Amino acid sequence: MDMLPAALEVLWRWDVALALLAGSIGGVAIGAIPGVGPAVAIAILLPATFAMDPIVGLTLLLGIYGSSMYGGAIPAILINTPGTAVNALTTYDGYPMTQRGEARRALSLAYSASFVGGMFSVICLIFLSPVLAKIAPMFGSREIFLAALLGMILVVVAHRGQMLIAAALSGFGIFLSTVGLEPAAYTRRYTFEQSWLAGGVDLIVVVLGLFALSQAFLLLTMDDEKIRLPRSRGSLLQGFRELARHPRVAAVSSGFGVLMGMIPGVGEFTAQFMSYTSARKLSKTPQSFGNGSAEGLIASESANNAVPAAAMIPLLALGIPGEALTAMMLSVFYVHNVVPGPGLFQNDMPFVVALYIALLILNLLVLVFLLISTGWLVHLTRIPNRFLGMCVLLLSFVGVFSIRNSAVDCLIAGAFGLLGFVLKRLNLPIVPIILGMVLGGIMEVKLRTSLARIREPLDFIDRPIAFILFCVILIILGSTLWQVWRDWRKPDRRTPQKKAVKHFNTRIAGRTARHFENRIKQQRRRRFYDHLGS
Repeated sequence: MDMLPAALEVLWRWDVALALLAGSIGGVAIGAIPGVGPAVAIAILLPATFAMDPIVGLTLLLGIYGSSMYGGAIPAILINTPGTAVNALTTYDGYPMTQRGEARRALSLAYSASFVGGMFSVICLIFLSPVLAKIAPMFGSREIFLAALLGMILVVVAHRGQMLIAAALSGFGIFLSTVGLEPAAYTRRYTFEQSWLAGGVDLIVVVLGLFALSQAFLLLTMDDEKIRLPRSRGSLLQGFRELARHPRVAAVSSGFGVLMGMIPGVGEFTAQFMSYTSARKLSKTPQSFGNGSAEGLIASESANNAVPAAAMIPLLALGIPGEALTAMMLSVFYVHNVVPGPGLFQNDMPFVVALYIALLILNLLVLVFLLISTGWLVHLTRIPNRFLGMCVLLLSFVGVFSIRNSAVDCLIAGAFGLLGFVLKRLNLPIVPIILGMVLGGIMEVKLRTSLARIREPLDFIDRPIAFILFCVILIILGSTLWQVWRDWRKPDRRTPQKKAVKHFNTRIAGRTARHFENRIKQQRRRRFYDHLGS
């Protein structure tokens, strides 16, 4: 309790309040625009946060990160188009409600479930902070190296069906982290006698290229669609009363979000699917899922909004980002010489508690803002794609140039933008590149430090936490290889993509057959009536 006044003192500033307000409102607006997402917005704003105090920059980025999922539910429910990728499951039950004229009920359920999930995760983190403060000092160089290696493996394993390409892209990210001066002897690596490569490949330039510029290229190549917003009835407050009738679904789904958020490389998608599947199995009406089920909507929204706060655990406690957005936030720490990890919980616990309180305030601000302004926010879904793409393109290049006033950085960002565009068109992951760059640098430094005290290979795992992490790595690798071998031994070796195509073709063929059957029946009926008339 002694840390609470110190944490409030950190937050009691006008610039922090302004950052919270701008982040919460801006994140909701960005989430409500299909095709943008928090990664693009954070990538664009990242250079500007370097000039701010750490607490101001982080609250701004956390505001966008946490509130964008609230806004992403709006187009998912109204026009069957998720505002952010993690709102995809919201369309399963949100849009059928809209088709029944219950759009306000669906929006209210999404807001209330998101609020419960967000608040639940932050409260869990507040109670977990003392535990983290005791565990974090036990992590030395070899433990952090193994934790970073575990995070890298989890990122690869999380991309089922694309593990080889995810591993290759992670390796490419690690390679990018080695370009420039190496940290021990300061010799040049992979610079090819080019002076502009001596400083290495800047993480922010790569982030802006892979996320912002690639999305701008995608938007510029997409056709503009005319969107008609449906009429709805009901109150935006009724969702809280309905949520109270499903407390188990909200609690279990929020728990999945917290648990999955703490594991590097897992994130919102796994949390959503696990919570949605469990809610469907435990429901008394599982047949309603996918057809406008309130339980399905609560499960998906409470799970994905519980992840952002939980994703800060590996970042703050170990200095290891679990995904691309927390990797971007890690750069804000480094710019201001605030090193996340065991020392942060020992030396600057008020700063950590201030971040948690900021997340609590953020959820309250977002909820109030949504209840007031939903009628205006729905019109953001009508912004033309190409106009939006030009805005993102312009802001991205301005952000890249402002980092070091370098035209070379703009060219590098453009090259990575084209790479990201190709990867997105091929439906290949981008996140492993960013995590490879961040975790690769951490792994290299920690491995060099730990090798100075090791004489035999087994000395690397002679401490309890290191041994546990090593065993977890072996278990994950063994179980993954076993699953791959079992899938290979099955008679049906088609890839998930081919199975999905076959399923889609079967559905289309069935619909086509039913269409022709109905036409034949109509023709026969018409002939019968013509015969009676004659």
